[in-house]
Amino acid sequence: MPFTYDDQNVFAKILRGEIPNDTVAETQHTLAFKDITPQAPVHVLVIPKGAYVCHDDFMANASDAEIADFSRLTARIVTDQGLSPGAGGNGYRVISNAGANGVQEVPHYHLHILGGRPLGRMLPKG
Repeated sequence: MPFTYDDQNVFAKILRGEIPNDTVAETQHTLAFKDITPQAPVHVLVIPKGAYVCHDDFMANASDAEIADFSRLTARIVTDQGLSPGAGGNGYRVISNAGANGVQEVPHYHLHILGGRPLGRMLPKG
């Protein structure tokens, strides 16, 4: 079954300029902005400008240029935010939720970049 994109989701409205955001970085294909309810000292959302529902939709249907742009901007943000272990930072977590079991709240593909403190385990060992 193909993905169905809801163009009334909050990220689509942000991309259309209907809802303001605190932009961290923007490129031709990608927008990154601060989460309005941060879960860590650094909590940035990275979204493609195209209408993609989740990670597998994006990876299967986005152009090579969109995928490269999204990935490179994500890397730039972790460095710019002082999180990258390769640049002296203490690390970060990247999370993407998909569908009901993944507890995806906004049906527009997005990554959460979290860092700035120890984040603990995502899931218990087992």
